[in-house]
Order: sequence, then structure tokens, then C-alpha cells
Amino acid sequence: MYVALNFSEPDWKERTVREMAEFAASHRERLDRCTRQLEFPRDVYRDMGAHGWVGAVAPRDYGGSGGSVPEYCLIEEEVGRWGLVSPQISIQGQLWLLGWGSETQKERYLPGLAAGDLIFCEAISEPGVGSSLKLMQTSAKRVGGGWVLDGRKTHVNLGAEADLMIVYAMAEEGLTSFLVETATKGVTRRQTNPIGLRLIPTADIELQGVKVSDAALLGGPGEGLKTFLSTFNVSRLGNASELIGFGRRAIAEATTYARERQVDDEHKVTDFQGIQWTLADAYTKLYAASLARDRAANLAAADEEHALATTLAKKLAIDAAEYAVNESFALIGGYGLYEETPFQQILADMKVLRVAGGSLEILRNYIARRVLKSDDFEGLA
Repeated sequence: MYVALNFSEPDWKERTVREMAEFAASHRERLDRCTRQLEFPRDVYRDMGAHGWVGAVAPRDYGGSGGSVPEYCLIEEEVGRWGLVSPQISIQGQLWLLGWGSETQKERYLPGLAAGDLIFCEAISEPGVGSSLKLMQTSAKRVGGGWVLDGRKTHVNLGAEADLMIVYAMAEEGLTSFLVETATKGVTRRQTNPIGLRLIPTADIELQGVKVSDAALLGGPGEGLKTFLSTFNVSRLGNASELIGFGRRAIAEATTYARERQVDDEHKVTDFQGIQWTLADAYTKLYAASLARDRAANLAAADEEHALATTLAKKLAIDAAEYAVNESFALIGGYGLYEETPFQQILADMKVLRVAGGSLEILRNYIARRVLKSDDFEGLA
């Protein structure tokens, strides 16, 4: 049976949805300019932190909002709906710290992350390594009571702007994760130029003889795969939620235009049955994706098994967003072909999240493996 997202406060959803819509309207010009110029709007991000949206999952004792996965999902969906700066990466960092961080690490970093003052990034992907973490080339070697990190990372959102990063490296004990402040000697960064999610630009990061102490370890040596998987499935729900938001935005913007677009003396675009069917199909797909996302989020919040549920949620969100965004052009025609309208950027943002956090092909592979291992389809997810 479908159960809606379970929020920690009864009126939290209505208040947050209203406030985020008003916030986006008041910052629209600034956000659009930063998107064109490939600029992270740090001031807007701090304002979002002041509203509690960046620190969604951090406990109140650390300056957060004290929420959980459902709050995170709603915030990400509304970010996609209104074209705001995504706090996805910071929330991922908060989850890592809450699950694996020492008390010293939590006290040092969580309040800044929750407030939007401290910028976080994930240095995971490498030029020759994507989903196969066991092939990672970045090394971590014990030297004089500490560690020396060497390697190259790519596709790092906010890599050039971040103050703190999680670095995955291969140690003698196996894959290991470290919290590294980006001002550390030996860290160099170069911003790259992505087509989408341009409010959180990507960068390449190089680590050359970067020295850190044992205090930088997140978890123990060789526990990197555990730390990664502990939050990865939840981060997929953030991606799924933002994709749903993209689909909602595209259809809402297109419908607003199509309702008033005159085709001839008697008809508007939305008077035609073919267009109405497109809207019906888009809404149905987005609704189904939302149901799957909500169920997975509630499972994750309850600390129940959710790997397959989150995978299904992201796959459905990709399918729904791609249909809604692509078919929105059927409603707007030539109007959507200009940079002054949001449709090109929504399309590019959607393509980025089709890949990030598990591509559609990776998701299909995982779902197929689970199906093939089970004789009970009903009980799979």
C-alpha cells in the first residue's frame, strides 16, 4: 500500500513548499545569471542554509533542521521544480559524518555544512574509473604516522568552491575514505564546464603528496566501500527527487504557455486531444515516480532495507523526467528553442542526473540481478 512521505512535523511540507517558491521568485534573476555564467551563488546558498534547507538531515544540536530522508527528498524535488541551488552534496556530507564521523569531526564540520557556510564536495570519480570502485587509482600510503594521498579526481561538483571534501583512495587495507580540507598543501583544482547543473559547477582535482593525519579518516582503513554504500542509496533518492522536480517544472511551464497559445481563430494548443494525452501521460509517469520515491524514502528513514526500492525510484524518475521534459517541447514548439526560456537548461540538467549517482544502465543491471536471484517478485522491493 502506498504511504506518503512521513515528515517530522505535520505542517512542514506545506510551509516549505510555499517558502521555497517565494524564495525562488525573489532570487530568479540572480540564479539565471549564475547559470549562464557558470557561477556558484554562494550568497543564495547561505540564504537557503538560513531557512534550514541545506541542513535538512543534521540534528538540531549541530545547527541542522533535525529532519530525515523525507525532508531531504522534498527539498530536492522543490529545488528541481524552481531551479534553486541543490544542497544534495552537502546533505550527502552530513549523512557521511553522522554515520561515520568522530565526535571531533562532527563538531568541526556539521554546523558549517548545515548553515551553508562550509562547502562540501565528493572526490570519487577518476578519469579512467566510474562505477568500478575497485579499479580506483588514487592511493593512500602510510607515512610517518599519517597518510599521503596521490591521484586525480574528475566530475567533482563544487570541487573548485569547496572547503572540505571526501576523498576515496586505495590503501593497503583496501578502499578508504578521508575528509580533506581543500586548503591542504598539494591539492590543486581546475573548474570544468558542464552543460547542466551549472549552479554547482564541476572541477578536476589533483592530489600530489597530500599529507593528512589519522584524524582525517572517515571510518577505518579499508572501510571505504562501507562508507560509500551507507549513503549512496539515499543519495539516489535525492537525484530521483530533483528529476521529478525537473519534470514538474517543464510541464508546468509548458502548460502555462500552451493554454494561451493561439493555434487558429478557435483553438489553443491545449484544445487538441493529442496534446491532452501528452499531459496525461507526463502527469501519470511523474505521479508513479513520486510514489516509488516516497516509499523508498520512508524505508530509508525507518532504517529498513531500501537498496532495490531506491534503485527503482531513480529509474522511474529518469523515465518520467525524460518523458515530461522531452514532451514539453510538443506543447511549446519554437518557444522552447531560445536560451531566454528555461527549457534548454532543464533538458541539460536532466541529462546530467540521468548519469549521476548511477546511470540508467547501471540501475537496470542491478534490478535485473535482483529479479534473477528471486522467485518472489512480489516480495522483492
